[in-house]
Amino acid sequence: MSGNRGTVMRHGLRALVAAFFALPLALAIAPSAHAADPTTMTNGFYADPDSSAKRWVAANSGDGRASAINVSIANTPMARWFGSWSGTIGTATGAYVGAADSRDKLPILVAYNIYNRDYCGGHSAGGAASPSAYATWIAQFAGGIANRPAVVILEPDSLGDYGCMTQAQIDEREGMLTGALAQFNRQAPNTWVYLDAGNPGWADPATMARRLHEAGLRQAHGFSLNVSNYFTTAENTAYGNRVNSELNARYGYTKPFVVDTSRNGNGSNGQWCNPSGRRIGTPTQLGGGAEMLLWIKTPGESDGNCGVGSGSSAGQFLPEAAYKMIYGY
Repeated sequence: MSGNRGTVMRHGLRALVAAFFALPLALAIAPSAHAADPTTMTNGFYADPDSSAKRWVAANSGDGRASAINVSIANTPMARWFGSWSGTIGTATGAYVGAADSRDKLPILVAYNIYNRDYCGGHSAGGAASPSAYATWIAQFAGGIANRPAVVILEPDSLGDYGCMTQAQIDEREGMLTGALAQFNRQAPNTWVYLDAGNPGWADPATMARRLHEAGLRQAHGFSLNVSNYFTTAENTAYGNRVNSELNARYGYTKPFVVDTSRNGNGSNGQWCNPSGRRIGTPTQLGGGAEMLLWIKTPGESDGNCGVGSGSSAGQFLPEAAYKMIYGY
């Protein structure tokens, strides 16, 4: 009996090998970067235990706003942003995804360190010191994640921010993004990377489709919309579908997209920098009109020295802004 089983196994192995070599070469050696689904490798999304909202609640438990902020914001899974403030980046991303992995949760990370970041807007200016420094940084970012499941939003605003850039600067930026996607494909096979595509109020769908494609979207899992902005989920879904129509017509492919719903409960009033009267949106979840609805920007974190955040710096947690955003006033 055992000898017969061995014969069957050898024949089966021989057939498997023959079938593999009969595959078209491109299929046989195709990278598996997008084959894995990190949402099925985990049990829900990771709520950052060290978010700015969590830290504020812990330090201000006696504040009358603390309970509402804790319940409505601090315990909702949301992204952690990584940049020059993160220290040794591979260590930082590795520790974060490792903590999520130990809890069988899916972490959301934002890479926000591109050279000449926010070049035209200025409120979040900074980033890596050079394109080569960025290449090193993003390679270490991806290496820290390694084979653990993760979602990465790649460089918010980078493709909407062309108004004051020369063609050489645009080409340079697109090259940095393409190089970044290659690093994730090589080093982080269980990560879904979304190349940021701005929001419906920034570039028309045809323009954004071209920018995404030229920055390497084909290598990414998908694209992200509305990061740190306020447009409704319906507006973003309609825009994302139009971008996909343009991608399909021009380049022959489409991609999934995600929407930042952290602050879009009341929609946009046309202002992007700490506008008043905004409201938190649908908590992080799969589906909902897009592939995922995610809290990418922490509600209550300032957009910069502007609007209801006058006197603050970008990223600073403003408890009053967070509290009002829970109730929409």
